[in-house]
Amino acid sequence: MRPMGRRMFLETAGVALGFVVAPACGSGRRGAEAGQEDPEAMARRHARARLQARPGGAPGATAGPGTQPLGLGSQRDGVVYAPPSYQPGRAAPLVLTLHGAGGSARRNLPRLQSLADERGMLLLAVDARDRTWDVVLGRYGPDVAFIDAALAQTFSRYTVNPARLAVEGFSDGASYALGLGLSNGDLFTHLLAFSPGFVPLMEDEGLPRIFVSHGTADPVLPIDQCSRRIVPELQRRRYAVQYVEFEGGHVVPPSVAREGLDWFLGR
Repeated sequence: MRPMGRRMFLETAGVALGFVVAPACGSGRRGAEAGQEDPEAMARRHARARLQARPGGAPGATAGPGTQPLGLGSQRDGVVYAPPSYQPGRAAPLVLTLHGAGGSARRNLPRLQSLADERGMLLLAVDARDRTWDVVLGRYGPDVAFIDAALAQTFSRYTVNPARLAVEGFSDGASYALGLGLSNGDLFTHLLAFSPGFVPLMEDEGLPRIFVSHGTADPVLPIDQCSRRIVPELQRRRYAVQYVEFEGGHVVPPSVAREGLDWFLGR
């Protein structure tokens, strides 16, 4: 097992998008101590992209099928979707899904909803606090805090399988899924990045499995400057990466989305 807290600096951002995300610093407490954290300690932890929420099979996990708003934000919020086959008390896979720049949770949800119905997965779709994710605009912070709260609420209302817990995203959401997921590989078992632009600077923790896809004719985030540089670096860092290239642009073809979700579910 690799040493914990090692800094992993992937500077692909500087090539693909013209900037390098500055490394965050600070330390935070984990486990049972989290409930005793003061605001400054919580801020330091979120600046490191560390999440506290963990699935626990809480007795109150009685929410049923359907789409439910989170109710955690007045303007920018999110939704949880449970497929018709979901049964409270029976553990189901969960995918945290992250939209691209300028997107929203509700517009992002249909991208995976039919697959969730087929595969019996829970979907947690959240809104970025701004037009895109915090680290893309500067550094980790408000989006990590909101996602932490959204996960904690979801774990309290739904029965989640901790062995099948993924974060996925498209474009900016894919970049954020990689940064957040690698920082919390002790929570997320799988990361799915559809057309990522870069990997934010972070401290990696755990060893999640990774799925990356990219269009060979992507005009927004060119593949040569993005995934063809990201994937070898991840592999060099000893991550297991499933990499798919397809003929097309800045999109997620349904066949590629299906392949990624089947990979996540071990099919």
